[in-house]
Formats: sequence, C-alpha cells, structure tokens
Amino acid sequence: MKRLILNIFLVLTICQGCSRDNPQADQVQKQTVVPKTEQPAATAVADVGAARIIAADREPGNWLSHGRSYDEQRFSPLSRINDKNIDKLGLAWYFNLNQKFGLEGTPLVVDGIMYVTSAWNVIYAIDARDGRELWHYDPKMRRDWLRYTCCGNINRGLAVWKGKLYEGTLDGRLIAVDAATGKLAWEVQTTDPEQAYSITGAPRVVNGKVIIGNSGAEYGVRGYVTAYDAASGKQVWRFYTVPGNPADGFESPAMEMAARTWSGEWWKMGGGGTPWDNFAYDPELNLLYIGTGNGGPWSRQTRSPGGGDNLFLSSIIAVNADTGKYVWHYQTTPGDDWDFTATQQMVLADLDINGTRRKVLMQAPKNGFFYVIDRASGELLRADAIVPLRWASHVDMSTGRPVENPGARYGADGILLSPGPNGAHDWQPMSFNPGTGLVYLPIHDMSWIYARDANFKFRPERRWNAGSSPDVSPIPAAGAAPQTGSLLAWDPVKGKAAWKVDLGKPWNGGVLSTAGNLVIEGAADGRFVIYDAGSGARLWEMPIHTGAQAGPISYEVDGEQYIAVAAGWTGAMVLMGNNVGPIYTAQSRILAFKLGGTVQLPEPPPPLTPPQPPASTASAHEITHGGQLYGDLCGNCHGFNAISGGTIPDLRYMTPETHAQFKDIVLGGIRLANGMASFADVLSPDDVEAVHAYVISRANEDWKHTAENVQNQAN
Repeated sequence: MKRLILNIFLVLTICQGCSRDNPQADQVQKQTVVPKTEQPAATAVADVGAARIIAADREPGNWLSHGRSYDEQRFSPLSRINDKNIDKLGLAWYFNLNQKFGLEGTPLVVDGIMYVTSAWNVIYAIDARDGRELWHYDPKMRRDWLRYTCCGNINRGLAVWKGKLYEGTLDGRLIAVDAATGKLAWEVQTTDPEQAYSITGAPRVVNGKVIIGNSGAEYGVRGYVTAYDAASGKQVWRFYTVPGNPADGFESPAMEMAARTWSGEWWKMGGGGTPWDNFAYDPELNLLYIGTGNGGPWSRQTRSPGGGDNLFLSSIIAVNADTGKYVWHYQTTPGDDWDFTATQQMVLADLDINGTRRKVLMQAPKNGFFYVIDRASGELLRADAIVPLRWASHVDMSTGRPVENPGARYGADGILLSPGPNGAHDWQPMSFNPGTGLVYLPIHDMSWIYARDANFKFRPERRWNAGSSPDVSPIPAAGAAPQTGSLLAWDPVKGKAAWKVDLGKPWNGGVLSTAGNLVIEGAADGRFVIYDAGSGARLWEMPIHTGAQAGPISYEVDGEQYIAVAAGWTGAMVLMGNNVGPIYTAQSRILAFKLGGTVQLPEPPPPLTPPQPPASTASAHEITHGGQLYGDLCGNCHGFNAISGGTIPDLRYMTPETHAQFKDIVLGGIRLANGMASFADVLSPDDVEAVHAYVISRANEDWKHTAENVQNQAN
C-alpha cells in the first residue's frame, strides 16, 4: 500500500510539467501493446551524483551518462538479451517525436525514466517501460539559428546530476531543467550571441560542474570549453583551445605556448578548434579529456601562412577537472589542413601494452588512425591506420607525428585524398567491450578533392568560411574515390582488425556492445542490426525506415532488458546530399526493443513524384553567380549541387507554389518556423533571383533522370 501511495505521488509530481494540449501520450498508448502497471518508484527523481556514475556497473539497468559511465565505453553489462535468444527480440514500443529532423542524441535512463532530446532542443521524459510521455520542455530555441550551424538541427543529448537535466542548445545556451517537473531551473548564454557559435554536443557533469563546448569553426569563431556550477549556473573556469590576439594578453600559459605555433593574424578569422562533441573523465587522476576540432578556415596556408602546428587544433587535451588547468596534450593532426577533427569519442580503459598494464585513452579521429595513449602522461603507445590513407603513410612513433604524403598540403589545383572531411570515423560513437578486448566502430572509406580557394576572402557576416573548394578538379574514374562504410572490430593492443562487416554505404550509426555477446548498430540503409561480438556474424535485423545514426543504449526495468535508440537520418553527410542512405520521410522516433516485443512500425509514406520544374530562362552568367551564392549560403543544409540528403527540402523539386514564394522565403523569412531564416542581410533581390535561377537550372538537369527515384520532402 505504501508503495502504491508513493507511486501515485510520483505521478502527480512528474505530471506538474506535462503538456495538456499535446496528444503525444495518447498516441503512444495506442501504439504499444505493453500494459502500464505502475510508474517508476524512487525516493527522488534522477538523484545522480559522482558516486553513482563512477559505480555505474553496480546498477547496469540504468544509463546514467552519455557513454553510460565516465570512461565512455558504451558497453552494457546486461546479458538477458544475448546471442542465444536474440531471435525473440521485437519492438516493445516507439515514441514519435513529430518531426523529420534527424536525431543524434543518446537517451539517458535513470530509475525507470528515459530522458531524451529532439530537434529544436526539446527535452522529453518518458516512461522507459512503455514509452508514455511524462512531460516535455521546449527551450524555445531561435529558429533562425540553423543558418549559423554547420550540420543541421541536431544535438547529442543530456547530462543528469542531482535531480536536474542539462542541455546545450543550438543557439548557445546551457540550460538546467528539473527532472521531476520539466521546469526550467536556470540557463546561461555560454557563447557570444553576436558570433556564429552553436552547441551540438552533450554536456558532462564532473565534480558538480557542467562541462560544455561549442561549434562553429567554419563560421569564424574561437573554440573553448567552459565549466559551470551545476547548482547555480555560475561559471567556474574556461579553457580556450586556440590562442587569441597576442596583443590582448593570454588567458593562460597554455595559450602563450600555443600562440608560438601560429603565424600571421589568425585571430581575425577565429582560428577554430571548437570542442563540439566528446569529453571523458578519469576520477582517479581527476583529469578531464577534451577533443578539439579543425582549423578555421580549413587551409593552414590561409589562416596561418607561415605554417606551424597550430595548437590545439585536432588535439586531445587533458586538464584538471576542478580548475581547467592544462596538464598535457597530444595533437593527432599537426597544422590540420583537412578538417580532421579530434572531437571524436575518447574511450578510457586499462590494457596490457607490451606486457605492462597501462591506463589508456583510445580515439579514432577523422584522420584515419586509431590511437592508444597513456591517459596519465599523454604518451603515444600505438597509432595504426584503420582505412587506406592517401594523406599520410604512418605515424612516426619516435615523434608521435604523422608522416605526410607528398602533395597532401594541397594548393589551388586540388588533390584527391583519403579520408575526406567526413573522416574515417566521425561523431557516431564506438564501443569498447572489456570482455572481448575489442573496439567496435563505424568507419567510412571515403575520399575528397581538397583545393585551396585562391580567391578566398574571410566574410565575418556568418557565412561558411572553410577556405577550401571541392569543385576545382574532376572526380576521378569510378573506383579511384571509394565511398563505402563498414563496421570494424578493432584490437587496440595488436593494432589490427579482428573482423569487419562491409556495409556498402558509408554513414552508418553509432555502436553499442553488451555482455550478451552482441554488437548493435543502425545501418544507413534503414535497418537496425545486431551482430555476434566475437565473429561479426549477423544475428538479427529489423527495418526501421530511417537511418539510426545515434548510439544505442541498453537498460533494464523490473527485470526486463531493453535495447533503445534514437532513430532519425541525420548529419553532415546527409545534408550534403550524397545519396548514401534511405532518404525516407519517416518520422524521427525513439525505438525500444525487448524479448517478445510485438509492436509494428507503420509503413513509411511512399515517395512523391517530383513535379516537372519550370523552364530555365536565365543567362549562363546569372546561373553561375547563383551557384556561387548557393554554395556559400545554401549548400550546407540543402545539399551540395542542390542535391538534398532527405531531411531538408530538396530545392530541385519545389512545387509551383514554392517557386512563386521563393523570394519571400529567402528574403522575407516566411518559413522561419521551419528553420528557414531570412538572408536579407547578405542577399539582394537580384542575388535571390540568381540563386533561384541556379536551382531551376539544376532541377532541369536532373529531373528527367531522377523523377522516379528521389523523394520530395514537403515544401
């Protein structure tokens, strides 16, 4: 009886923040066949502190942090679902997020409640048993801020600490929300709103401090990491990742050291180095590990004409978690020229290296090498290529530096290199299984034609400022520029592959491994797939009608194990429009699977036949001018060469009504609610006509070839 009263009290407390006009809860109840018997019981909602996260293995039914634990291993000790009974796995419930933007966030599960994020940074609390909404909170993100972001309307999730949830918003705020009610506790603007910063990474909470980075290297910003007091939101420390103007003085000895590796007036273009994704933490060493991003602009000759390593671009930095003071660094790509970020996931583990037990940090950044580093000292222990490389031959273990191939420092003529800016491994998380000793990671074998834009002029009015162009040279013959993807099982001690599953398409999802001998990943072709952790044999799959890019999780409630994932086709490569995935119009969803699950997903809507575009009447000069403007301002969202990846409307297939509204959309901002901001501050009416002419020209080029194959997003 006391338990029943406590559960009723918890329901009433949680539902103080429930949406009364949102039909989501009723909708999900109709979708699930799992009866709701009782609400999760706890003395306090989301009462998570350091002790619980450090001892996460003692409560494997929860997923308390981004990578489950501070070591970011993304390994679940749960084994009720295993390689012996996986054929009984089925969908237990799903939760529609009522939008088609993709998802990159990792759900958290604390004491039977799941906390997830959607597009526009909306936070949901969901009953982890059956997917019913408990509350949601909308931070009212600026819809026009999509214009100032690299890679779409996405975020990578939340942190939880002592009853609060923490999220970085795309428009640069850090917010704290009460986990029981969904009410805002505090918020702080952690970026300069006059600059094109954004936040896509998930916060981490360490020693009562919320750690958050930022994005925007290509938009002329300077990267940094900030720690805020988790209770009040007061700033505790800030660590800049690249130096500013030396005339203004240096914020720390680390910045003074870094400035000696730059030349010219780099600070006028920001410099980049934004830490836009991963952090890891070692409680024993009290070290926080920061992964930093690429240079801004990409071309070193443009931003630092005298050369130099340009610290701390593309680096792993260890700082004291309490003070933010620099301890050590390792730079994966000195003087980065190629958008080879080192923001990718860092995994902490203890491994036997050459007969000695070492505390290591492992990372597979974009540049194609897999690194094993002593996490106490920063000493490089191994560096091995995980894909064929064209930019470097190997890493010199005596210096720790990559040995670059001739011509890799590209000029205006361009050169084909591998990997490209999507990397051999990007933000999609990998998993380390302590039982098998293997790291499971999604890799891309991809190439790119790099060329320095000889006519580059830095434009601070929030335009794309990569300083490189992919279009100066023809793409080589088929086979010379691979675009494929794989699931790789990597032995970090031996420095070689244990097995690999070729998936054909690149841009597959994040990975989870479990004690049930399972490796779990979403595929770019719209499947959710489970493999044998020892051999890579495919054990189970299900079509989910979208590309699940985010890292899956596993949790347990009332003795029932679930596997869950935020499913939604997303990411930079999707927006580029490389036609690598399903390009479905299916909703983004949270999917949860269990043994005996019988729920069925609705079929995705059929492709719409694109309308025939209007005839092109513009001059060649106008079309060329429009194409240049399109590449500067439109391509990041609507796809290079006006080929959409499926989450943003494909402009080649606009309806007659949309063509008629084109100027009002671009200059008047009449679709701001959808994230399409006005560009009236940088485009004239004649410019808009030229962009429209370019899109019409591209539509006519491709229409007869693709009318039956390309899905038209609703315009």
